[in-house]
Amino acid sequence: MKYVATKIKSNQTRFSSIIFSFCLCTIFCHNTLLIAQDRPNVLIMLTDDQGYGDLGSHGNPYLKTPNIEKIGKQGLEMTHFFSYPNCSATRAAILTGRYPYRTGVTGVTQVDHFMNTSEETLAEILSKNGYRTGIFGKWHLGDNAPMRPTDQGFQEALVHKGGGIGQAAGPAGNTYFDPILEHNNQSKKYEGYCDDIFTDAALDFMSEKSEKPFFTYLATNLPHFPLEVPDEKADPYRKIGLHEDNAKTYGMIDNIDANVGRVLKRLKQLGIEDNTIVIFLSDNGPRNRRTKNDVYPGRWVSNLRGTKTSVYECGTRVPFFVRWPKHIEKAQQNSTMGAVIDVLPTILDVCKIEAPEHIKLDGKSLLSLWKGEKSDFKDRVFIVQMHYGPTVFKYMHFAVRTQKYKLVSPHDDPHHILYQPKDEELKEVLANLELYDVENDPSERINLASNHPEIVEDLLARYENWFDEVTEERDSKGIQRIYLGSSMQRATNLSQFDWGGPRVLSKNDLGHWRVKTEAGRYNVSFDLPELDHEGVAHLKYNDLHLKLPVNKEQKKITFTDVILPEGTGNFHAFLKTERLATGPLFVDVERID
Repeated sequence: MKYVATKIKSNQTRFSSIIFSFCLCTIFCHNTLLIAQDRPNVLIMLTDDQGYGDLGSHGNPYLKTPNIEKIGKQGLEMTHFFSYPNCSATRAAILTGRYPYRTGVTGVTQVDHFMNTSEETLAEILSKNGYRTGIFGKWHLGDNAPMRPTDQGFQEALVHKGGGIGQAAGPAGNTYFDPILEHNNQSKKYEGYCDDIFTDAALDFMSEKSEKPFFTYLATNLPHFPLEVPDEKADPYRKIGLHEDNAKTYGMIDNIDANVGRVLKRLKQLGIEDNTIVIFLSDNGPRNRRTKNDVYPGRWVSNLRGTKTSVYECGTRVPFFVRWPKHIEKAQQNSTMGAVIDVLPTILDVCKIEAPEHIKLDGKSLLSLWKGEKSDFKDRVFIVQMHYGPTVFKYMHFAVRTQKYKLVSPHDDPHHILYQPKDEELKEVLANLELYDVENDPSERINLASNHPEIVEDLLARYENWFDEVTEERDSKGIQRIYLGSSMQRATNLSQFDWGGPRVLSKNDLGHWRVKTEAGRYNVSFDLPELDHEGVAHLKYNDLHLKLPVNKEQKKITFTDVILPEGTGNFHAFLKTERLATGPLFVDVERID
């Protein structure tokens, strides 16, 4: 009887444990669902080369942007929000919460825009925490594995290649109308205008039925060059006598505003506007020529100095609006300095997600600021630097900005800072640093450097410490390599947009690709430029060197059944019709085993 009683007691204990476990599981699953439902949807809308002055509410006498401004009227505008002065760097900063120099991003083309895949993006973090993630528009942080948006946390991706449609990243002849785009890494031709196509895809993504919240990154390529826009959008500005460049640009911004209106309307129709945080911003200032003080004829810039690629205010101060009903009071303006490195930590704060411990974030959450709570931003510093080429040079074209002061190392043509300056040049640069009281002189006209050398020295020391820290981290990782033949991407298209090498820096016709290869058999095809003479096509990689004859009528040539080893190196593809080699337009590398 003792044995039977013990057995009955054991069964009761086991049954009780099962019931207890079931209850725990039910409570956990219920709470998990409540947490998922409680977390807001996240929508970031990012424009491309829309300046601070390209809004009706910022005094533009020609533009009307009611839908963009509506976000601020229903929420908050940060009137002093800052980006990097070029596309890729700002995008890296938004998605990582880190200074782009840490991530490997220094410029916009030829390996300068490759973001190291050790970076953990906002899309990756949100995806790991139960979010659906989608990007629609411009990525500009690497077109091939392992750098594509689908490699970095985006579950749905409809993007164009490179820095813009029609650029050397391809495909050749692509335009803003009926473009060829990349949908989840597959090229496909679409009908319509690019901005409308991206918006349609974003609307479809947000409208999908799911228990999971979404992160939608709608990063239009407008109003970036080339200035291609439906005539009905540009004609109203032509009729009032604006310069053709301005008429087209304003027509593109009008198209953006209309699509912002469509997005806001859809959120309301879906009944999710109260549980969706909406952010609108631009990636940098307006563009014309790549010099610091040149703008379109008659372009409204809100009396700010500079243009895209400049570290003056017009290059880095951008529109920023945020709406989150029931959490952010309506119709607020805040002049505290914010920056693109703050987007990720703020979104994680909004979504109640801890940042991974191994990530060193440079930005800080703006949420307390938006809610009107006590915040300490008094000693805030934001640092930008921008020049061309994968090697960064201390002191060349940078700015250190606080709420009140800004130290500037100016340069008329930052895209031609290619080589290490000599000491004589650096001494001249440091002797001519500029200091502005940007609170009282936002146009940066009164240089106070000689009046306040102590402020110059303080901000310069902050820059020097920043430069040493971020470049040491970047250098330790090296430039991200393109993967060839991996399971992630068996067929890879290499373009001149991703070239590296010294002749690329000199704007000549030859470069190479930094790659990592899987051992295997490949077909390698060159798309050829117009040739004046017969010649020889060369394929070189480490110890491999293959040659094939080409004639001047050929448009394509293929090296078949090429055995590539496992390893890393520079992948060379070039043509010799004379002594100086030139490069193909594109190279397709496909693993066939």
